[in-house]
Amino acid sequence: MNFLRQLLRSPDKARAIPYILFVLPIYLGGKFGLESFYWVYLGRTLLGAALIWIMWPLVKEMRYAFSWEAVVVGVAVFAMWVGIDPFYPHLMTPNSNWNTFAHFGDGAALAWFFVIARVLGSSLVVPALEEVFFRSFLYRWIVKPDFQSLPLNHFSWKPFLLTAVIFGFIHNEWLGGILCAFAYQWLVIRKNRLGDAMTAHAITNCLLGIWVVWKGAWQFW
Repeated sequence: MNFLRQLLRSPDKARAIPYILFVLPIYLGGKFGLESFYWVYLGRTLLGAALIWIMWPLVKEMRYAFSWEAVVVGVAVFAMWVGIDPFYPHLMTPNSNWNTFAHFGDGAALAWFFVIARVLGSSLVVPALEEVFFRSFLYRWIVKPDFQSLPLNHFSWKPFLLTAVIFGFIHNEWLGGILCAFAYQWLVIRKNRLGDAMTAHAITNCLLGIWVVWKGAWQFW
């Protein structure tokens, strides 16, 4: 832990390295059988939580903030994500690997355990790491490497578009990803803080998780 704290002392590394460390284990999911898909995600969630704990004193803007705009954007992005899904091609064929009930059995405790871990991870861990990397670091770094000299409410078309496209194409639902990146970045610029976008992102992911389980729409995961 002390080594990692020292590694993250520079402002750019404190925002970029945790996100990279969080993303890398994705490529291990399912490599050791279908069940490893769930255990890897659980491990990523715990790793992400530990990284947030380490980052917290180093990344001052990583603080949740609540506002009516954050709620509206969070709900609207969820509705958009689900609503446009049938109308554009995805990067890959959606799969149903996250249907834990098909794997472990209906009502199985382990099935519910992994589903709850996924909802909590996507709602509490993913928003903080992604918003710090994309909206705080990458957006401003594209403008100038000394990104901390730019306020969070700085607007420029180049980073606004580039960051959204990159964010979009790390998701299978690339169009939804681009549109939600626009919305979250707009929040950061409007409020001049990161916390509203973190809250909106958390609301979107929580609602999406509830929708996935309620409707059996596993393709969204």
